[in-house]
Amino acid sequence: MGGLWRGRAGAPPRPPPRSLPLSLSLSPSFLRTLTHPHATLIDTTMSLTPDSTSEKHRIEHKELASREATQLDNETRDVDPQFARRVVRRIDWRLIPMLSAVYAISLIDRTNISIARTVGMGRDLQLTVGERYSIITCIFFVPYIIFELPANLVIRKVGPRTQLSAITIAWGAVMLGMAFITNWQQLAACRTLLGFFEAGFFPGCTFLISTWYTRFEMAKRMAFFYLSSMVLSGFSNIIGWGMSKLDGTHGLEGWRWIFLLFGVITVGLGIISYFVIVDFPDRAKFLTEEQRLYAVERIQLDRGDATPDQVTGKKLLKHASDFKIWCFGLCFCFSTMPAYAFSYFLPVILSGGGYDTKTSLLLSAPPYVVAGVYTAAMAYLSDKTRKRALFIAVSATVCLTGLFIMAYAGPLGVRYFGAFLTISGAQSNVPAVLAYQATNVLSHSKRALSSAVCIGMGGIGGIFASLVYRQVDYPKYIPGLMATVGCQIAIILIVGGLSFYFRAQNRRAEAGTNVIEGNPKFRYTL
Repeated sequence: MGGLWRGRAGAPPRPPPRSLPLSLSLSPSFLRTLTHPHATLIDTTMSLTPDSTSEKHRIEHKELASREATQLDNETRDVDPQFARRVVRRIDWRLIPMLSAVYAISLIDRTNISIARTVGMGRDLQLTVGERYSIITCIFFVPYIIFELPANLVIRKVGPRTQLSAITIAWGAVMLGMAFITNWQQLAACRTLLGFFEAGFFPGCTFLISTWYTRFEMAKRMAFFYLSSMVLSGFSNIIGWGMSKLDGTHGLEGWRWIFLLFGVITVGLGIISYFVIVDFPDRAKFLTEEQRLYAVERIQLDRGDATPDQVTGKKLLKHASDFKIWCFGLCFCFSTMPAYAFSYFLPVILSGGGYDTKTSLLLSAPPYVVAGVYTAAMAYLSDKTRKRALFIAVSATVCLTGLFIMAYAGPLGVRYFGAFLTISGAQSNVPAVLAYQATNVLSHSKRALSSAVCIGMGGIGGIFASLVYRQVDYPKYIPGLMATVGCQIAIILIVGGLSFYFRAQNRRAEAGTNVIEGNPKFRYTL
């Protein structure tokens, strides 16, 4: 590797600790952090002195923590840039592609009832009667919301590789079962099981990604994880239409082949993921010891929570009392509402506008390709400028513009252009809000809770979408579009309010009258 640290000019080299690789030289303060995971650099109020009421000792401890952090900051300037890039690149390739592929299939599996309905399932199972289709779409989210937080709290004990691969195989088996249902009630039961098993995947992925990257690396990674999944799932209607051409083969209708083949793909990916998905940084086995220590240290230097803290009921209640977690959750809810709505209803809206089934399915893919490019650009700018709220508000405005075009423009081609804007703005904000919350909370337990709350609220957005885009409003769905307009306005107001609050708290921290998230050096990302 050539060593992690480069020697300072004119300074004698320091001998490395015996317990570490010879090419690695870490400060005693950081070694204490690695040895005692619950005594992180940011914990300035822990009882390191016998008299916790002594103001003098507390001040001295804060000063010591600040000096240690400064010392570590200085030492990281001596990191070999090639070594650092090599480590991050290795993490990128091992972590993101596999998670993206499995999340793509999870999006396809939860939304492919749209194409199945279009190619015959709606007729065979009589889904056009009353609100059956809306019930089928929204029932998925009930267990999805309920079981997200428990799944995120146990992933540390079970391990990401075991938990994420097991639930993938399980929901793949459910998809296989959906190929053999005979009535809409059985479909509802399968959708409930699907929501139960998928509940732990998305929050588990976002939590795992957030533990591997620094605050201003996160938006690009979250965006790539999400947009690659989004673009792949955007072609699911075309792929599903191709699968439906097996209609009559072995006595199965075309829509059954969609569930059967996607189920086989899901189970296969679940098996592969068991051998590819990585553990948390402090337990990673795919890195050398030197690389693993550097991966842990850079997170510790960035925000001081590289090592896990103990999860207790009291701690979770304290985290849950932080209002900003619920603000992030509302933003995510209002972002996923149009994302889910258009994944379920865009082919239906297009067919209602006069396009035939084949054309409607083909036209549903291009908006997601454009949305992928837009999402990548916004994530790059967000990390480069170190701003979050601004780009979330811009994307909400883009979505808002598209919604008005879709609702009130006359020509179908113009309304289709509105779909490009709506989907780009909505899809971009899904990873943007996740990065926003991940960069503004500290500790593993709080990040696990925050990501679970966000994605749980996202499930509520899915239920909302299923209920406001009603069959009686076909083909234009004006009430649903206007409800989505309200969601985008709410996003702009929430991030505006949070920005005002974060800026005020940062000013107080700079003046020395406030400590944010228990870390004297931490500042909110606006």
